[in-house]
Amino acid sequence: MGELKQIHAQMLKTGLVADTILVSKVLTFCVSSKYGNLEHARMVFDRVNRPSTFMYNTMIKGYSENNKPETALLLYQHMLDLSVPHNSYTFPFLLKACSSLSAMEETKQIHAHVVKLGFGSEVYAVNSLLHVYASSGSMEAARLLFDQVLKRDVVSWNLMIDGYAKCGKMETAYEFFKNMPTKNVISWTTMISGYVGAGMYKEALNLFQEMQIEGVKPDKVALTSTLAACSYLGALDQGRWIHAYIDKIGIVIDPILGCALTDMYAKCGDMEEALEVFKKQKKKEVALWTALIYGFAIHGRAREALDWFETMQKVGIKPNHVTFTAILTACSYSGLVDKGKSLFESIERVHKSRPRIEHYGCMVDLLGRAGLLEEAKGLIELMPVKPNAVVWGALLNACQIHKNVELGTKVGKLLVEEDPDHGGRYVHLASIHAAAGDWDQAVEARREMKERGVSKLPGCSAISLNGVVHEFLAGTKSHPQAAEIYRMWDSIAERLEKEGYKPALQNLLLDLDNEAKEMAINQHSEKLAIAFGLLRTNPGTTIRIIKNLRICEDCHTVTKLVSKIYDREIIMRDRTRFHHFKDGNCTCGDKW
Repeated sequence: MGELKQIHAQMLKTGLVADTILVSKVLTFCVSSKYGNLEHARMVFDRVNRPSTFMYNTMIKGYSENNKPETALLLYQHMLDLSVPHNSYTFPFLLKACSSLSAMEETKQIHAHVVKLGFGSEVYAVNSLLHVYASSGSMEAARLLFDQVLKRDVVSWNLMIDGYAKCGKMETAYEFFKNMPTKNVISWTTMISGYVGAGMYKEALNLFQEMQIEGVKPDKVALTSTLAACSYLGALDQGRWIHAYIDKIGIVIDPILGCALTDMYAKCGDMEEALEVFKKQKKKEVALWTALIYGFAIHGRAREALDWFETMQKVGIKPNHVTFTAILTACSYSGLVDKGKSLFESIERVHKSRPRIEHYGCMVDLLGRAGLLEEAKGLIELMPVKPNAVVWGALLNACQIHKNVELGTKVGKLLVEEDPDHGGRYVHLASIHAAAGDWDQAVEARREMKERGVSKLPGCSAISLNGVVHEFLAGTKSHPQAAEIYRMWDSIAERLEKEGYKPALQNLLLDLDNEAKEMAINQHSEKLAIAFGLLRTNPGTTIRIIKNLRICEDCHTVTKLVSKIYDREIIMRDRTRFHHFKDGNCTCGDKW
């Protein structure tokens, strides 16, 4: 930059500053080079008698790309005032500035200029407009423009798909995707990422498989998104296949992809493989360390989580707020109260940061699980920010575990008022009353839930076999092999009875006799998944199940017994953590 300033000084002395080509090159360097200087560019620009269209475009680009969108718009206004001619390159960076500011009125005005000045059919300008409309969620305006223009390229279609995906309109996004005359890798990636963002994980995996059939080589974004889908579904086989595919075609596993693989293995229940991926990464950023620590946390392996947390700091990696959430979760799930308190205090004392609300939530959960309900309540009262539903929910869960009806009732009612559309709040409150034998209040909580039109999220369990994800909903017979699965469960139930098992019917809030209650509890989704797993896997094979809700007490007891009777390891991930069942025991220590 110093040399350029000397050159510019010579230009001023010799009069070459009037040479628009030379001045344009100076501006381009100042704006585009990593050694450039936008302020110097503006000084050069302001000394030009009549700046050209190229010069205005260059400066508008510079301001748009350097987080100064307001200045870019002001410069455009100056361009209009002096009647400087436009070209198709004037608008893209100008519209990028509008997008940064979510300036819809200015976008519409520029759109009018694009049409008025004869650039309405220029794909470059049209795509810039589509980008602003789509990124701001103005899909009606985007669709109107898309339908009006005759010249559309693959970028135009991709922008529409991305816009609809970000608005959660995946059906419309897929219609555009399906009707594209030509697709590129970004088209596939946008759809896969959209499905993952919308929680449509099976659709994401199916589309990735279709992408393979079509012979389209996925980019790292597609691979990262598909691995995230595997994580949510617990689809270990598919995740392993993607890992093998990455190695086979020689894709370099960068920090983002390495983190996605580590997270996938951890959330699919294979911590040993997660650790292998972690160790092979040359560049270990904080996100990768956090993924590993959180993996050990949700598997109940707190000691290993703590060891890696200490190692992380020894090698000079500073933990962030997500890392602290992970390590506090590890302490909570393993009952390490003193260590958890020490870590929580260190956030401010050692790391000079302020605990976030999620850290308070972890501490309330830690204290609550340990039976220190009054201390947990006291911590909530001393919080510097207003506690949210997650924090109160942690205390309510603790009240249910430790059967503290009085406090549980207060917290439950508060939560129902603050979070009236969450069915789980009513169910928790009803369960606390039921556990205490207060059936009138339990029924009242359910009645209030029904009157408000709130429904409980149905229990769903998934098991992945041979690359196919099989899902089971509680109380349904939607699976193609339902008859065989229910016969298998009857066989399991007979063996459970011989082991002395009796169903835990006392907490079921159903107006049924005991026989009907037993039938209902036997149709919980994880029991159906277990029956299917025993049917479709070889003896001795580990069964892996993903459940969307917290596993109930009865299913937990049953799974322990099944692991012993059938000599199987059963790894189950529920809403919060992993349970490793083996030889009649669970790694959670019956505290979850």
